[in-house]
Amino acid sequence: MKGKSTRHLLAVALTGCLCLVVAAGVFAGSVKKATSYSPVVITEPFDSIMKRMQAAKPDIMKRHMNLLEQRYDLSNRPAQGVVMSRGKPIQEGVRVKLPKDMTWEKLSALTPEEVRDKGLWPLGFYPLPHPHHAEGGMVFPKFHIEEIKKQEGRDLTRFDLDYDLPDHFLPDFPPAIFLTTRPDLGDVSQGKVVTIMNYFDLFNGILNPKQLEGLRLLVTPFPQQQFNQTDDRRSEKPSRGVTCFDCHVNGHSNGATHLVGDIRPQEFRHRLDIPSLRGVNIQRLFGSQRALKSIEDFTEFEQRAAYFDGDPVIATKKGVNIVERGSQAHFMAEFQALLDFPPAPKLDIYGKLDPKKATELEMKGQHIFFTKAQCAVCHPAPYYTDNLMHNLRAERFFKPKMINGRMASADGPIKTFPLRGIKESPPYLHDGRLLTLEDVVEFFNLIQGLKLTAEEKKALVAFMRAL
Repeated sequence: MKGKSTRHLLAVALTGCLCLVVAAGVFAGSVKKATSYSPVVITEPFDSIMKRMQAAKPDIMKRHMNLLEQRYDLSNRPAQGVVMSRGKPIQEGVRVKLPKDMTWEKLSALTPEEVRDKGLWPLGFYPLPHPHHAEGGMVFPKFHIEEIKKQEGRDLTRFDLDYDLPDHFLPDFPPAIFLTTRPDLGDVSQGKVVTIMNYFDLFNGILNPKQLEGLRLLVTPFPQQQFNQTDDRRSEKPSRGVTCFDCHVNGHSNGATHLVGDIRPQEFRHRLDIPSLRGVNIQRLFGSQRALKSIEDFTEFEQRAAYFDGDPVIATKKGVNIVERGSQAHFMAEFQALLDFPPAPKLDIYGKLDPKKATELEMKGQHIFFTKAQCAVCHPAPYYTDNLMHNLRAERFFKPKMINGRMASADGPIKTFPLRGIKESPPYLHDGRLLTLEDVVEFFNLIQGLKLTAEEKKALVAFMRAL
């Protein structure tokens, strides 16, 4: 009897332990703890991942394009007589849509608290999500994808999503290239997209050997988070990767987008409006928020981590390209430092308008820029940047909310980008949420509480187009 009782108690005890183990497993499986890391080992077959994401793509893109339609007037309305260096017209007019029965004048009369509490902050002034924010990654405009296919046979198409903004809101393609060392040559691009296939023919005899090698590295494909050889890529076929100039095409920009690598969790990561590399020689901060102190720092960091969402573990798996600081990073930086702003024939040597060349409206805009609008506090002449970071605290005007996978909340301090050549660098703001210079003026009129008149706004736009 005693033995039987012992066996019975042991069985009960073992059953209880098993229940605790099962319960612990269920509990552990039901609680998803936040992590800074991406999964390294992919357990789902690649073909299954691709089919699943291809099937989901139409709904993802429809949801995102509906958001853009709600926010903006996306029509093609070029400004008369205002073009970029290679002839592409720039878009004109305020494209951000206002709430029903609201005007810009009424909105500017309200306090930030009133705008926030009444839910009147225009949708187009909220942070702009990535086309698929939960997934993120580099996304390229179709015209760039087609050109790289044509020249290199390298395919930058993603099977899970497409680029979003219409072509007419993007920079010239291909952009012009101006060199600080050879201003006499004007645009040295010859109307071509610079790639590994043609860089030597275009620049041999213009650059020194170090600069040529730096350019070669800038147009050489290296593995990246979405474009690589592994089973968690987002290209149908294994990919050689991307180049620096796939985003900063011809040392400028093509509107390609990505998510910043320095923020977690995913919903707080900012969409990137890829900035131009023109004029990096006069800049002292690199990265919209990272405040890297040299272009060499930026070049090295991009290859080691930013290409892989800031995850060195994933970088090792997918094929990180370690740039050698003493030569390669230096050579790449030296070439980038030669990229000049486009000519601005109406500006004098101090970066101000020459009264003999400028229109009356442009001169008025310059006066407002340096006085009532206070633009020059952050954007002083001659290059129209103070090389600092500023926090606009746009979150004063709205309550945090989730927008297509992006948590719209505080942006924090952002680098002051130069305004020289600004008409050639749409869209605007660090995440590309503003499509035209008119949108920029309306945004800052509210952010700064400037109370600008319609004529003053028009004059400011005219001045910025002349920079």
